[in-house]
Amino acid sequence: MDSHGAARTSRTVRTEEYRRQDLEKIKRYRELENSIRSQASANNYDTSLFQLTSKLLRLNPEYYTIWNVRRRCLISGLFSGPSDGSSPSKESPSTSRKDTTSPSSGSSSLSSSDATQRDRDFPTAGRSGTIVDYGKRREEDDDDVEADIKALQSELAFTMPLLLEFPKCYWIWKYRRWLLEQAIVRLPVTAARNIWEAELALASKMLTKDRRNFHAWGYRRYVVAALENPSLDGHSMVEDEFAYTTRMIHADLSNFSAWHNRSQLILRLLDERGADDATRRKFLGDELAFIRDALNVGPEDQSLWYYHQYMVSHIVNYADSPTIAPALTVEERTAYVKEEIDQIKDMLEDYVDIQWIYEALLEYTLSLRTLGEQGDQGVETEDPSKWLAKVRSLDPMRAGRWDDVEKHLGMKQPA
Repeated sequence: MDSHGAARTSRTVRTEEYRRQDLEKIKRYRELENSIRSQASANNYDTSLFQLTSKLLRLNPEYYTIWNVRRRCLISGLFSGPSDGSSPSKESPSTSRKDTTSPSSGSSSLSSSDATQRDRDFPTAGRSGTIVDYGKRREEDDDDVEADIKALQSELAFTMPLLLEFPKCYWIWKYRRWLLEQAIVRLPVTAARNIWEAELALASKMLTKDRRNFHAWGYRRYVVAALENPSLDGHSMVEDEFAYTTRMIHADLSNFSAWHNRSQLILRLLDERGADDATRRKFLGDELAFIRDALNVGPEDQSLWYYHQYMVSHIVNYADSPTIAPALTVEERTAYVKEEIDQIKDMLEDYVDIQWIYEALLEYTLSLRTLGEQGDQGVETEDPSKWLAKVRSLDPMRAGRWDDVEKHLGMKQPA
């Protein structure tokens, strides 16, 4: 079975010779692991230990303890020295003293949709026992800057073949994040920003290789948030990122991550543009037309329907959260939802057995009822039971869910 277009490796028949070779590999692996643990226990974080971690991580990049040992080797001597904002002698309150502690899992991705969230999520604490203070930076004429640049670039290069072979290994991505944080505290702003900008280019390449790799998408959001941060003399990249989602969607309509990224950027985009009510209405109409065109091409694609639901939610769920066009009246919202229902009904002429179409008709019909209760007394809605019946027939595996919907509607089940 393929995964995002990448064929899985077929298994070969295991002979006795294969088994003997595997046992020998396991023996060497255990010896290497014991050597690393022995030196780490003795606090000998020197070059020889560093080289041993390279050997083991090439065999098994999922071994997160070894990544932590590698960090300590860098901090203990392979970097030029403790940075002004990094002290290996202190431990972050959230960091365990055990060498088996993995980097904080925290949030796997950083959204660019909210400036406050962006500032809060941007890293302010180091990993594996370092306290990071972005207010203190190296000077441009620091003799050790060039050495640290080379060390960081060498480490980033070390992880590249691993990342290409294991693109969904959490610990490789987390280690690269840690290296980037070290660039911020150890290098002048210009040098640090160059490294982060190169990382954004890497994220783009990874997404060209696998457009739906959610690790790469989350990493891209993380890098963009950093490049926008004042610590790197940053500025807003929301326009560029929004355009990037458009390009990625045109390349692959099924790219759920691209649609998700787009949804996270919209409100911030409009705010930064200083969009007035008329502009917001036009934007809403354009986005609805954009997703409808996509649905006409791939009506069986769940990711498209999720984005369409997201856009409709900005029309019907306006009371307690920011929306694209907050100035719309209830009557205008009703008209938008009716238009979407009519457009979806037209799809039934060509697609009669696609579950998502009927789910949307059921959901939006119920939304019309809600809008009527909120003020549009003249709204007329169809009986949603016919859409529910069709959904039930197309999705028998979730009969319990549809029973709950039926109870909510007060409809009686057929005998």
